[in-house]
Formats: sequence, structure tokens, C-alpha cells
Amino acid sequence: MSAERNEMNMPEKRVRVLIVDDSAFARLMISRHISADSEIEIAGVARDGLDALAKIESLKPDVVTLDIEMPKMDGISALERIMSHCPTPVVMLSNLTTEGADITVKALEIGAVDFFLKPQLINPAGSDESDDELIYKIKQAAKIDVAKVTTRLRRISQDLHRSMTKKRETPSVKRSKLNHVVIIGTSTGGPRALYEVVPNIPGDIDAAFLIVQHMPPKFTKSIADRLNDLSQIKVKEAEAGDVVANGQALLAPGGFHMVMNLSGQIELNQDKPRCGGLRPAADVTMEAAAKAYGSRCIGVILTGMGSDGTQGAAMIKAGGGMILAEDESTCIVYGMPRSVAEAGLVDKVVPLTRIVAEIANACSKSSMSLVNI
Repeated sequence: MSAERNEMNMPEKRVRVLIVDDSAFARLMISRHISADSEIEIAGVARDGLDALAKIESLKPDVVTLDIEMPKMDGISALERIMSHCPTPVVMLSNLTTEGADITVKALEIGAVDFFLKPQLINPAGSDESDDELIYKIKQAAKIDVAKVTTRLRRISQDLHRSMTKKRETPSVKRSKLNHVVIIGTSTGGPRALYEVVPNIPGDIDAAFLIVQHMPPKFTKSIADRLNDLSQIKVKEAEAGDVVANGQALLAPGGFHMVMNLSGQIELNQDKPRCGGLRPAADVTMEAAAKAYGSRCIGVILTGMGSDGTQGAAMIKAGGGMILAEDESTCIVYGMPRSVAEAGLVDKVVPLTRIVAEIANACSKSSMSLVNI
């Protein structure tokens, strides 16, 4: 609570949530979980997409929790209508299945702010930690400028459509000497940021890429496959034994930390989560890369909650590498980039639209330095 509100003895405005689900039991469980927090109130409930659209118009909620599978109008169709007619922060409720992951990734492309695994919520064996996670995501969603998100999404969607209509050759992985290894860390808002960055990386760039996106199993593979279809470099979910190579991006699989040995082979582990429960964590991959590649590392911190990437960035800087961070103006959540910037570890802070150019510029300058040595 701010000092001003304390002085005036004014209560904080509560986050008003509309719950959309065709299951009466699910609506009850969701309501019970989130209304236990004094900073959240239930604005209303809706049983399908059509009902949701009408109630968003009349109730003007701060956040919508949206189920995917519903009669009359499903969650994806409803989300498209919400984003085009009454933009509102949406947290999707998803199932931990391959199909659920694919649909959720599509929802994030369309405009959903975040997602939560529904089984964690309606399973009686669920933990208080899961409840806290949903509450935290709802509160964060309420702070997001949806107008900024939808404007960017229209542009990204147009770029993705143009990319998909072009005939693409299968990107080749180059086994030449590694002069640069780019480690990208991101969380909330990350899928959209990655769709704006990775497809624009030139196919002939002199760099290998390692990506850590905070997501559970199945979701990371869905994102990797989608990015591979769109990109000029090869993108895949990392597997043990993969080799860090030019012209390739390896995405850390959900549930595993991604590291590499000194010969560049990927190793996956389920060591202790970092930064309050993250696995994969950007810190782990950045620290391993700093040990393996030293000054050849370029760390890139994009949108996301929390401070993951700060300790890893410190190791990259100590080894002579470079750190880029996304500017607040384009972040969905300015958490991870803020943490790295406030730690004094960032060489350049740039909007998302300039990230690829800065990576290419850093690779070009470093390559010239290597030639002149």
C-alpha cells in the first residue's frame, strides 16, 4: 500500500475478476480460491464465450479467467472477440496435455496475458502454492496495458502471416567455430516476445542461441515447433546430447534446467529450482554458458516477472560478455529486465523491435575484433 493511501486511510482498489467456465464446479472452485485474497473480488461468472462477452461489456472487469473448452463459443473464439471488441487482460485456464499446450500457445499469440494449469486448481490435492500462483498472475495481469499488447499483436500477427505464406527451406545447422552464444531469458509475455525476435534472426548469423522460457512440459515443445516453422534458423526443444551450434536455437524443456559441458553438448537436469521455484531457470543456463564460452556470451533478458537472469548476467559480465535488456516501453511485465538493469549489469537497454539488430551488431563487432587480434 502506498504512503499516500496509508496517510489518507484509503483502501487499495480490489482487482475485479470475471470467471468464465462451463463447469459450475470449476466456477465455484476458482471463485473460492481467488476470493480468499482480500485484494481480489469476483465481478461475476459466465458459462460460455457469448455469456462472457456480454458480461465484460456490462461489468467491466479488470481481469478475465477464461476456460478453453466451452459450448456455444469456445475460449479461443471468445478471446479473439475480447481482444478486438473489449480488450481486457485474460488469464487462460489450460490442461497439461499436448493439445492443451498447443491451444494455450495459440491463445498467448492472440492476446492472453498468461495461463494457469487448470488441474492444479480443481484437483482437491492441489497445494496452497498453486492457489498463490493463480492469485499472483491475476494481480500481475491487472497491471498490464492491454491496448499496448493488442497493438503489438496485430503487427506480429501480420508478420507471422507473411512468414507462413513464404516457402521456407529447412534451416541448416552450421558446425563451424562458435564465436558467439546468445542466451535469451524470458517469462510472462515471453512467447509473444520470442515470436517477434526469433523469426527475424538472420539465417547466416554468426551465433548459436539458447532460450529459456518459463513454462511447464509440453508447452515449451509447442513453442519451439511454432518458432521453427517461422524462423530462418533451426529452433528445437533441447534434448540431452544436442550440440550448441551456429544457426540453431535450443529451447530449454519445461521441468528441466539446460546446461552444457565444455565440448558444447547439452545436458538436462532436474536440480533444485531457482528464483522461487523455476525450472528451467535462465540463471542456470547463463551460468553454464559463461563457464563454457566466457567472453563469447551475449545475454538477452526479455519481459517477465521476477529476477531470473540477474545472477547469470553477473557471471556473463564477469567473464567479459555482454548483456542486453528489453526496454520497459515494450515489456508486458517489466520485472526481469528491471532486475538486471538495477543491478548495473546491462550494456544496452533497447525496445523489443531493436533486439535482433543489437544482437547482430554485437556479433559483427565481436567478429571484427576476433579477426584483428
